[in-house]
Amino acid sequence: MVTLQEILSAQRTIHPYLFRTPLRDSFLLSERVGASVFLKLENWQITSSFKLRGALNRMALMTPEERAHGVVTASAGNHALGVGYAARALNVSPATIFVPRTAPRAKVDKLRQFPVQVRAVGETYDDAHHAAEAYQRETGATFIHAYDDPRTVAGQGTIGLEILEDLPDVDAILVPVGGGGMIVGIAVAVKTLAPLVKIIAVQPAASPALRDSLRDDKCYEEYAAAPTICDGLAGGIGKMVFEAAQQKLIDDVVLVEEDETRAAIRALAATQQVIVEGSGAVGVAALLARKVNLSGKRVVAVLSGGNIDLGLLGEILTEDGRRRTEN
Repeated sequence: MVTLQEILSAQRTIHPYLFRTPLRDSFLLSERVGASVFLKLENWQITSSFKLRGALNRMALMTPEERAHGVVTASAGNHALGVGYAARALNVSPATIFVPRTAPRAKVDKLRQFPVQVRAVGETYDDAHHAAEAYQRETGATFIHAYDDPRTVAGQGTIGLEILEDLPDVDAILVPVGGGGMIVGIAVAVKTLAPLVKIIAVQPAASPALRDSLRDDKCYEEYAAAPTICDGLAGGIGKMVFEAAQQKLIDDVVLVEEDETRAAIRALAATQQVIVEGSGAVGVAALLARKVNLSGKRVVAVLSGGNIDLGLLGEILTEDGRRRTEN
């Protein structure tokens, strides 16, 4: 398990390459849910996703031998952008990234600005991950794991440090969970410094890999997700988040439906003028759908990413208007 000292070290390591994202007080959302809601705007990070933190820390800690062989990774999109940015900032080459053919176009198009080789394979993250592992075995490239590496997790954990610095009396933090690296880093940082803060995992009901892993006492590293707009949260979890949940670093796991996530995207656009992808909206979805009882509490929802296809965004934003017209 990653330690607080490693997270503090990561904060110093990555500080020159990114910026501290705001923690924004959301009065309108607070009124709707009966809690003091604050939004951690990781969708405003340089690559529009928190994933940059972990990729930068992991790649900054590469040995000379690892750098000499270049890097390879697999990603549904946001981790790929983080690796691409880190490769440019740290002058690491070559960088090869495997993405599923179903990866959102908004994310894949952004990769073109970075010095990376993109290979689209398969239909799921797991397909891309297997292809990246095979490439690593063939070439000796250094594998940059998206979520199940302590160095990556330490980078993600810097979000927790920033939340505590900006809101020391926070009561609960809602964290989107796909592979689980972000919630592990946040949980270790926050529970070490403020043990009473509740850490709540939020997953799409279409891919409840963490919930099912805990229910079955078996870590589902691969998971056959149903269709979901939360592409960054689809699939299996890592061993680190399974262990963290077993150690009670995670207080609860809640699931949100697709229509609830779409409603959260609309609410964030309408009340905050903030654009968030499905994966980044699930924490707000859980609040609006009353999936958690946090009445009267000071709550942070991590908006983990904002890389959403414009076509999907337009479809979601017009749904409410169509329903009013039909009714």
